[in-house]
Amino acid sequence: MRNPRHARYAGPLRAAVLDWAGTAVDFGSQAPVQAFQSVFLGHGVEVTAGEVRAFMGLHKREHLHRLLATARVAEAWRQVHGRPPTADDEGALFAEFVPAQLMVLAETAQVIPGVLESIRWMRSRRMRIGSTTGYTAELLAVVAGEAARQGYVPDAVASVSDVPAGRPAPWMMHRVLERLDIHPPASVVKFGDTPADIGEGLAAGTWTVGLINCGNEVGLSQAAWEALDPADRVERTLAGRRRLEAAGAHYVVPDWSAVPGILDDIEARLRSEDAP
Repeated sequence: MRNPRHARYAGPLRAAVLDWAGTAVDFGSQAPVQAFQSVFLGHGVEVTAGEVRAFMGLHKREHLHRLLATARVAEAWRQVHGRPPTADDEGALFAEFVPAQLMVLAETAQVIPGVLESIRWMRSRRMRIGSTTGYTAELLAVVAGEAARQGYVPDAVASVSDVPAGRPAPWMMHRVLERLDIHPPASVVKFGDTPADIGEGLAAGTWTVGLINCGNEVGLSQAAWEALDPADRVERTLAGRRRLEAAGAHYVVPDWSAVPGILDDIEARLRSEDAP
């Protein structure tokens, strides 16, 4: 039986919170991969795009920590440097990562097709727009500036610099919703392209929607995606869907064109007492 002291929310959706790379900008989430590969190569160690993408969406320091701790990368480091990677090595790599990331952010920050149209549609429904990211405030400033020049300006933003812990902890979501003055979480949808994004939304108690083709789980630039054989597109989309569904997403969609229908469905579920 529902506790009568906890009223169920049955109203309209009030806000959407978007991730940045691979969701709102940077089709295929290319910038972090390029930066991590560049930094490791500078120390004589090659890391694959797949190894980098395994931890996408996390605070970039945590991302680096987990990448460096994987058995294959740690062994490659030992072979080159004669010892396992240390905390000092991690600190040095992160110090190099930030400027390496800054070098590529502006050229990869194109707004993903369908985002601006979806934002206009959501605003026509009186929804507010927020954003969270695994980028630090310094990195986010570059991305947000480039996105603003293309017409994408969220109402509230939070980065890992604003909170004690990044994804999948809910603190950035809490900070954004506080700045938007939006509650309850059942009136909010979190959009992202990684399991970490989905975990963040679930931890915050919001609806979650995973985007496949433009994001990390496919991991291709727009040009490379469009050049794929149709059968390859289907295979990659299905693989990405499985990973985001396994992360617990309420919905998983190929691209932004499906979003209006999804939001209509969520509001119907709210009215029918099927809230998260």
